Amino acid sequence: MVGPRLPQSEDNFNFGAGAVSGDGQESDSGKLAGKGHRERLRQRLLRGGAEALADYEVLEYLLFAAIKQGDTKPVAKALIERFGSLAGVLNADASALQRVKGVGETSAAALKSVALAARRMARNEISAKPVLGSWQSLIDYLSIDMAHLTVERVRVLYLDSKNRLIDDHHAAEGSIDEAAIHPREVIRRAMDLGASALILVHNHPSGNPEPSRADIQITQRIAEAGRLLGVTLHDHVIVGREGHVSLRAKGLI
Repeated sequence: MVGPRLPQSEDNFNFGAGAVSGDGQESDSGKLAGKGHRERLRQRLLRGGAEALADYEVLEYLLFAAIKQGDTKPVAKALIERFGSLAGVLNADASALQRVKGVGETSAAALKSVALAARRMARNEISAKPVLGSWQSLIDYLSIDMAHLTVERVRVLYLDSKNRLIDDHHAAEGSIDEAAIHPREVIRRAMDLGASALILVHNHPSGNPEPSRADIQITQRIAEAGRLLGVTLHDHVIVGREGHVSLRAKGLI
């Protein structure tokens, strides 16, 4: 059996949710069937709570905003297959999303807006509270923001004397070593900001968050530089698709 032909973009989207008439136009019964499916998803979402929809059904529903008619299920399933998970889809680059057949600029923007909202919600959970007292919220924020990156990124979270976030600094791209991030520059920025403490963060695009020898060495150098000038390195957190690792929890700081 030949499956439904996927469109190149929303502009010519027409899956033919039901029967197609002899002149190639979707029949009224097909339109009604598609409308009925959307209504059923809507009611399951509203009445069933967080687990009411499978991941591909969540994507189906998000795509309704960009694709006004037709069956979005094939596109949703193609996205999951291409990026591996719902989180992988939402964290994918817009250009990568548009390489999936059936996804145009409008659909990609709709998906990226959801990812942006998730990041801002997670950030708000930590922005006005002592970070060390909101540790799980911090881990949630970092995982949403960094776990699915395809390049290694280094960030430094600078904290005030009450351990509230005063600066989330994107320090470097690439492997975490002294070629990418200099301990004295990290501490100098802390002094300029009036920060009392910091948390070093980076991601492993491989997905495995276990620290490398270079991770451990640079952590210890930054901790020592901070001790000399009264700036505390609370932790170095590594995030990946498989979870996160705290170097302090592993006894490496």
